[in-house]
Amino acid sequence: MGLVSVIVAAIAAFAAGAAYYMALSKPWMEAANIAVGPDGKPVNDGPLPYIVSFVMIILVAGMMRHTFALSGIEGLSKGLTSGFGVGAFFISPWIFVNTGYSNRPWKLAVIDSGYAIIAATIIGGVLTVL
Repeated sequence: MGLVSVIVAAIAAFAAGAAYYMALSKPWMEAANIAVGPDGKPVNDGPLPYIVSFVMIILVAGMMRHTFALSGIEGLSKGLTSGFGVGAFFISPWIFVNTGYSNRPWKLAVIDSGYAIIAATIIGGVLTVL
């Protein structure tokens, strides 16, 4: 059952990311300095970033499940709160560190951190209800 909850949590977080980044595609592509074609779509848009992204989300969900089990985190409320904490206080700070050292716009860190917080919160909720 643990593997199923990790996969479902990853799918839910990935789907939320699709909606989030579709809504913020223009400001994100501008902040990330992504080259776009005449149609407004990224020039090098292929499947690899999506595949890597999904695999990484599975790793995050798997580690969150392990941590939740060791910490006794159960129930939707605790799952959502703990997931939010992972996104806001573990993942987002690293995004800001990487953004700062790569001399990229802070707007990029804000957008990416928003997704990290939303995704980790969703993962936390899914893991505690399945």
